[in-house]
Amino acid sequence: MKKMMFVLMLCVIASPLVLFAAGTKDAKATGPIELTIWTHEDVNRKAIEEKYIKEFEAQNPNIKVKYVVYPSTEIHKVIQAGFAAKNGPDIFNLEIQKAYPFLAEGFVAPVDLASAGYKSHNEILNSYMAGMLDPVTVDGKVYGLPLELTNWAIYLNKKIFRDAGLDANKDYPKTWEEVMTVSEKIVKRDGSIITRRGFDFRYGDYLISWLPMVEQLGGKLISDDGKTAIVNKDAWVKVLQYMADFGPNGKNLGSPTYTAARKIFDNDNNEIAMHLSGLYQQQRMASANPDFFNSDDWMIIPYPTFAGGKQVPNTYYGHYYMVNSQVSKERQQAAWKLVSFMLSHGEEYLEKVALVQPTNTLFNSATFKNMPFSQVFKDELEIAPVVYYGEASQQINDLIKEAIESVMLNKVAPARAVDTLQTKVQEVLDN
Repeated sequence: MKKMMFVLMLCVIASPLVLFAAGTKDAKATGPIELTIWTHEDVNRKAIEEKYIKEFEAQNPNIKVKYVVYPSTEIHKVIQAGFAAKNGPDIFNLEIQKAYPFLAEGFVAPVDLASAGYKSHNEILNSYMAGMLDPVTVDGKVYGLPLELTNWAIYLNKKIFRDAGLDANKDYPKTWEEVMTVSEKIVKRDGSIITRRGFDFRYGDYLISWLPMVEQLGGKLISDDGKTAIVNKDAWVKVLQYMADFGPNGKNLGSPTYTAARKIFDNDNNEIAMHLSGLYQQQRMASANPDFFNSDDWMIIPYPTFAGGKQVPNTYYGHYYMVNSQVSKERQQAAWKLVSFMLSHGEEYLEKVALVQPTNTLFNSATFKNMPFSQVFKDELEIAPVVYYGEASQQINDLIKEAIESVMLNKVAPARAVDTLQTKVQEVLDN
């Protein structure tokens, strides 16, 4: 299974969910089946999914669908409360690190192959890029279908490279050491204040964007047996030393205190040369600055690797549509039929919402191939690990944030920061 080790599989959501009893819906329905979908806000996606639902209802007059949208910051709590009250939705989606506990606790139904239009388990696996269903596969059964899976690569502004005397096509950084060197050539400052950055990190999303750096040097977040935190401390110390050298108390090339790089890159105002983002960023760039998007002044490059390190690209994350296991079999079948119908429009999801559903059909389509630099993302996704997921993923992410900011902003020695991080993550595992 191509994924990072996850733990806490069976000790998750020990809160209201354990109160859940079987039977959130009547097993025997009379009249039309009424399905509910709970999903996170996305105006463009809402528009096309409501269109799909109308088409589906027209083709299946015995099924009615209620589509409910919640704020992205609230939907996890809403779904958790819904299950606790024995009134969970028929269909829902969450980020995998938040959705997996529901699966581990038995609240997610396996995909009904026939209802979803598959003749066999192998057919559903072969429909997707290898490994993309691993995070929702348990004991040989698939428990979710991807609404979107995302990995990040580096967007690069060629004009800024030229202004710094660099040729982007030849001088773009392949290693983290080169990221540092190139950034030193590009950076501009007003005193100690940076006015132009070469590169800056995706601060906040450390499990996704930063942890692979540690893995490139042989470090791990959690041991393979799930019992030990922070494996190969030397790797962790080296990467935290890199962050200290990169930050305001080192070479002063970037910092968590500056405006997020992804928020200013599209403006093309000579402020940032490189930043991490997903394929979806192209739609945002096209909307915010069509002249820049339609120019030849930007490109996308792969996630760097430490010199001598193993190739571990940026991790992938995403949302999977899942179905409530506590509703009747009839409702489950109707739900998977609807999910499959919506997800059969992969090219429109990509064109109008910039969401990547990692099906072989989409990757082989002209729509995907014609998106600039889409092959870079596909190549990286083929070998990317999945983001660490489990009940404590956000808590662990925040502890890594604390460690990074301590060395970058507060001059804490990297070795000391790793010791503190190890102690705190171990406490999370042991509790």
